[in-house]
Amino acid sequence: MRFAINHIAAPTLPLADFLAMARRLGVTEVEIRNDLPDVMGSIDPARVRAEAEHHGITIASINALYPFNVWSGDLPDRAVAMADYAQACGARALVMCPLNDGTDVPFDDLVAALRAIRPILSDRGLTGLVEPLGFPVSSLRLKATAVRAIEAAGGAEVFRLMHDTFHHHLAAETQVFADWTGLVHISGVTDPGVAVDDMLDAHRVLVDGGDRLDNLGQIRALLDAGYDGPFSFEPFATCVHDAADPQAALQASIDHIRSAL
Repeated sequence: MRFAINHIAAPTLPLADFLAMARRLGVTEVEIRNDLPDVMGSIDPARVRAEAEHHGITIASINALYPFNVWSGDLPDRAVAMADYAQACGARALVMCPLNDGTDVPFDDLVAALRAIRPILSDRGLTGLVEPLGFPVSSLRLKATAVRAIEAAGGAEVFRLMHDTFHHHLAAETQVFADWTGLVHISGVTDPGVAVDDMLDAHRVLVDGGDRLDNLGQIRALLDAGYDGPFSFEPFATCVHDAADPQAALQASIDHIRSAL
């Protein structure tokens, strides 16, 4: 297996330092973001491309287009701008997250959004990584639903799933859809006092021996089913973000996963 690192794993590091850390960890794929840290909104894409090439890094994706399944307002313009930036900086894919505020989004609207986004991505040689969110308030919780929608939209050549181990556990979904998976996000929850339905991004730490999400089981299932892409660290907990030595923390998680597998 191979690892990638989402910039959220070390958000205080400037882009060049983040890329250099990834290489020291033996990682050659990263994800950049448009929120924390906002690389897309603060750095020219040509500079991002140059920094990545200098460090021998591939930009696996940009996080994230939200809420991709509500194709109205400024979303079409934001989708085009994000796709243009991804193409210019050399990113391979856009992560696409659904509305997550308790509002229902009809299946037909999900399909219509995918149909609208499909040419924006295909014209630029990009993949759309559809990431179901397992939160009870999410408008798209299951990968099974996402696959049905992708097929209904005729988007099998453009879209793939983002398997997020946190959201997979929250949604209580068992099927992993390895053939559909383009990228995997990994993070753990170790807090023994939080119920599954109450787990939030703030609980997401690096994977270690106290993990409650069965990351190791999910990773094994994906590998056994033929997934051969990267597993990208995406922790949101402030204790991870504030780590004095993020490289050491990531190395410890990498070592734990490899030894446990």
